[in-house]
Amino acid sequence: MEKKPNFSGPRKPFGPRPKPGQRGRRGERVNKDPYLTNDQIRAHEVRLVGDNVEQGIYPIEKARRLAEKMELDLIEISPNAEPPVCRILDYQKFLYQQKKRQKEQKAKAAKVVVKEIRFGPQTDDHDYNFKLKHAVGFLKEGSKVKAYVFFRGRSILFKEQGEVLLLRFANDLEEYGKVEMMPVLEGKRMSIMLAPHKVAPKKESAAKEESPKEAQKEEESHEA
Repeated sequence: MEKKPNFSGPRKPFGPRPKPGQRGRRGERVNKDPYLTNDQIRAHEVRLVGDNVEQGIYPIEKARRLAEKMELDLIEISPNAEPPVCRILDYQKFLYQQKKRQKEQKAKAAKVVVKEIRFGPQTDDHDYNFKLKHAVGFLKEGSKVKAYVFFRGRSILFKEQGEVLLLRFANDLEEYGKVEMMPVLEGKRMSIMLAPHKVAPKKESAAKEESPKEAQKEEESHEA
């Protein structure tokens, strides 16, 4: 029975390869890969990292042989390190994971929610505090807040009151967000933009729980 060819994509073979950016006889780029792999790596020794190898510094030939024995690729992930840092992985799967991660990061960065809060130039304290409470919730959840004062008819003559109101609003929210855009009049609307503060990572408490032996010693000292 004739063996069917495998079209799943061959592993990058070991052998002479041009460096990224080199050009062929006709001037076209012959290798556009973002990472050097296998025999493309020119360093005399590399640092291997990852869960599937014993981490440490290896002569390049030994690292290549190890990758070949595992039927995987030697991938240079940090070329500027001394020595360069490499991993032994399937190159096509590695590229797929990298692209997937970049796509997720881009989608996360692009996902910015803006909540709008509307005021009138003569907003009373009850309405103001109600909307202030909502703005606090929006900023806490990571959304931006665009607050604006809408002027009807001749109320545009009192635009200074609208500016004072928006600045007061920003000041009352200082604990939860920062001003990203100062009050700007656009047609019949004066608006201000607030962005939430970046949440600092929680630091682990330096205090350690008292061990049973230490607690027992303390009790004995009190009894004495």
